[in-house]
Amino acid sequence: MSHQSSLHQKISRGRARVGVLGLGYVGLPVALSFTEVGLEVLGFDVDPVKIQQLKAGSCYIRHLDPQRLHKAREAKLFEATVDFSRLGDPDVLVICVPTPLDRYRQPDLSYVQQTATQISKALRPGQLVILESTTYPGTSEELLTQELESSGLTCGEDFFVAYSPEREDPGNAKFSTTQIPKVVGGVDKVSGDLAEAFYLQAFPQVHRVSSARTAEATKLMENIFRAVNIALVNELKVVYDRLGIDIWEVLDAAETKPFGFMRFNPGPGWGGHCIPVDPFYLSWKAREVEYTPRFIELAGQVNIEMPQHVVDKLLLALNDRSKAMRGSKVLLLGLAYKKDIDDPRESPAFEILHRLLELGARVSYHDPHVPEAPSMRSWPELPALTSQPLTKELLEGLDAVVLVTDHRAVDYELLARHAPLIVDTRGVFPRGTPKVVRA
Repeated sequence: MSHQSSLHQKISRGRARVGVLGLGYVGLPVALSFTEVGLEVLGFDVDPVKIQQLKAGSCYIRHLDPQRLHKAREAKLFEATVDFSRLGDPDVLVICVPTPLDRYRQPDLSYVQQTATQISKALRPGQLVILESTTYPGTSEELLTQELESSGLTCGEDFFVAYSPEREDPGNAKFSTTQIPKVVGGVDKVSGDLAEAFYLQAFPQVHRVSSARTAEATKLMENIFRAVNIALVNELKVVYDRLGIDIWEVLDAAETKPFGFMRFNPGPGWGGHCIPVDPFYLSWKAREVEYTPRFIELAGQVNIEMPQHVVDKLLLALNDRSKAMRGSKVLLLGLAYKKDIDDPRESPAFEILHRLLELGARVSYHDPHVPEAPSMRSWPELPALTSQPLTKELLEGLDAVVLVTDHRAVDYELLARHAPLIVDTRGVFPRGTPKVVRA
């Protein structure tokens, strides 16, 4: 029996063992989703603290239902390890590692490269390797497959490679991991067939595309669409503000049109691992074919400038109250990049924090989902901070609050009563609310 036939038989019978590499915001939900259809999952991560927490039954991703982990452990379907020598055990390996940008906004595929190298050392005939990390078109062929073939095995005969973009939306109760259709493309037809059969075990809807490159491009398409529209509405916010028009009122009115309009809300910038990162992967790749995607570059420029817009609005508001920024006590409300989650990755709050500290402000923060401000690679010099309880006494002792993230758990009535000044970047407070400045 060929390796293809043997693996397909395991998958179709629900006996394929699954390995998930990277147990973060993408990898852990993926791993648990496969345990929920009865598959055995071995999770790999380089962080021993995460592994210890999982072994103790503790779920470190707050928006995930902890019962999912408990059920997987009770059924003995989930195990977590830092031992990468066991990469030969699973039949299907799903890679969910970070793909950030470097300081020059160029793709940093070091985590994918290191993971591929680790797999190549343990690779055996009959394994399917699927990359889910967002990347530029060609990564699955040009980097992953070539590295795996350094093992001496041949892709399409001995082992198989496919790409399926992660489509997680942390905190979205309407669309969990398996409720979102899965796009799948193989580096060859055989790999695509196997990957499609594998995902159909846990995902009711699988959309097969012709190649891994097409699947890679699909994820970039989705997030570039969002990045460009976020930039557009942020730019319109600035223009309408100068014209004395409320952007949120405009959006409410425009949204009444039943066709031809899709709402995007303005904010203090962009955040999360996807939107501030993914567009630049295609922008970088496009240079290979001597093309500069101007919409992507312009959207990046507009969104990157939004934190400074927020700081400028605060400066002017303090100035109107005869206060200097230097020495002012400013509370940032929210560190997470979006409401009701604990994910601070690429949050504009950190850039705002950095700029306020440079101007001499005394900055604290409150975030019910982020009790301690994590160290951030982009802002290594930021001080260690912990979330301050939102009390009447705290608010009355401040000079201003900058509302960065509109968590539902925040008492906005308390904020409106006792904060001396609120710079609202999310349109939480109606226009004309006393002490509130829109940004």
